[in-house]
Amino acid sequence: MSGHSKWAKIKRKKMGADAARGNLFTKLIREIQIAAKHGGDPNMNPRLRAAIDTAKAENMPNDNIDRAIKRGTGQLEGGTLEEVTYEGYGPNGVAILIDAVTDNRNRTTSEIKHILSRHNGSLGGQGSVAWQFVARGLISIDAKKYDEDTVISLALDGGATDIKNDGETYQIITLPENHTKIKELLKTNKIETLSSELSKVPQNTVPISEKDAEKILRLFEALDELEDVQHVYGNFDIPDSVMEKISSQGS
Repeated sequence: MSGHSKWAKIKRKKMGADAARGNLFTKLIREIQIAAKHGGDPNMNPRLRAAIDTAKAENMPNDNIDRAIKRGTGQLEGGTLEEVTYEGYGPNGVAILIDAVTDNRNRTTSEIKHILSRHNGSLGGQGSVAWQFVARGLISIDAKKYDEDTVISLALDGGATDIKNDGETYQIITLPENHTKIKELLKTNKIETLSSELSKVPQNTVPISEKDAEKILRLFEALDELEDVQHVYGNFDIPDSVMEKISSQGS
């Protein structure tokens, strides 16, 4: 796995549990609110469905979820939020895509630019790196609990574009429109998911050394800690042995 997938796997270990939960809930509420702007029925809105599922997996109370949906659809008053995507570069020319939700674009731009600069990165212009990423659904399953042939068969029946096995997890890669369908197929067949999200996947990756990996992950951590930042994606590829070493240091 590369970029966002590897970062997502260890970032919670690198943050304090209480701080991570508070920060996570804020991000999830904002994602639900933004997704609901495109329709409040999760059965007709795959992005909202994914956001709700993620929130429930993190034990967010249903009342919080319902309020976020109603703010998004305009049934309840709330702050005006807008989506902004930033494009930039990190150490070694790594392409970085940052999805943010903000009520003050100038503030968010300033904060992101400051963090990129402090970590030897830079903000790019519109279109500078976005072309390197494609929208995909990602579903992770514990590889030790389930038969590989069964998982592959169900994933392909649901329209998966790829299935990867790193020894610990199966990662099912889907088109966004097939994401919910595959999750339901797995659930019907009593296969639990470790994580599930709509993501942006790099089409090509840049190999990174151990020394540079630590720099890049520090940058990703700093960006992810910003309240306005929803997701950070990169096109880096770090060897599994290096990721395991960094992950154990952060645990």
